[in-house]
Amino acid sequence: MSQTLPAIAILGAGSMGGAILQGLVRSGRASQVTVTNRSAAKAAELADLDGVTSLALEADATANTAAAASADIVLIGVKPVMVPDLLREIAPVLRPGTIVVSLAAGVTIATFESIVGEGIPVVRSMPNTPAVVGKAVTGIAGGSAASAADVALVRALFETCGAVIELAEEQIDALGTISGSGPAYVFLLIEDLTEAARGKGFSDADARLMAEQTFIGAAALLDATGEDPAELRRRVTSPKGTTERAIAVLQGARLDGVFAEATDAALARSRELAAGA
Repeated sequence: MSQTLPAIAILGAGSMGGAILQGLVRSGRASQVTVTNRSAAKAAELADLDGVTSLALEADATANTAAAASADIVLIGVKPVMVPDLLREIAPVLRPGTIVVSLAAGVTIATFESIVGEGIPVVRSMPNTPAVVGKAVTGIAGGSAASAADVALVRALFETCGAVIELAEEQIDALGTISGSGPAYVFLLIEDLTEAARGKGFSDADARLMAEQTFIGAAALLDATGEDPAELRRRVTSPKGTTERAIAVLQGARLDGVFAEATDAALARSRELAAGA
């Protein structure tokens, strides 16, 4: 897919907005991107990117409205608590049909639509941090005014920094417990395997190398072969061998139940946050 994307604005190009920006620039498919940040220093960091206009609110208080007025797709990357005020600020300058895309966790499409008004399609998204290296999983859900073409355009935007899953808005929080929080689960497993290696007498450097490269290599193998992970596991697990003994311990500890419980806990917290708790 090589379509050129229309003019894009990213309001609040912090960690996630900045990661999406890097993906867009790398892809070479963004014709025009305007980004805003509060500080001039942060804005300066992004100013040299190809095809990017970087504005600082510190230098120009109207930067958000100027960026939104010039865009066909507007990504909202500010902190969730700041979203309503920002939407009220830009709503008067949005051209009919401009797609507004939320990067804000926990803010509903209904909240967006109630402020931006009719005729403005809204798409809610939840990317994850591997967007920085072009390996994101992003969930997207279209609002009541978003057409199939609008959602397809937003999909193309997020595909510049990874894989995309289209789903109903009520599934966004559940997706967040898997792919949104998921990188942290993987890093925890790597930490724990590294600690096990240290316990076997390996140096810190060797323990880290073993654990980290094993995860990186296993993920690369899964990606390259397209095989089912259960099949790849079977190939490593010789009958009556050492791996089989280790896997039996992990399965005996009900790792599947632990992951179900952990993701349920994340979902419960997500609902608390949505309720203002």
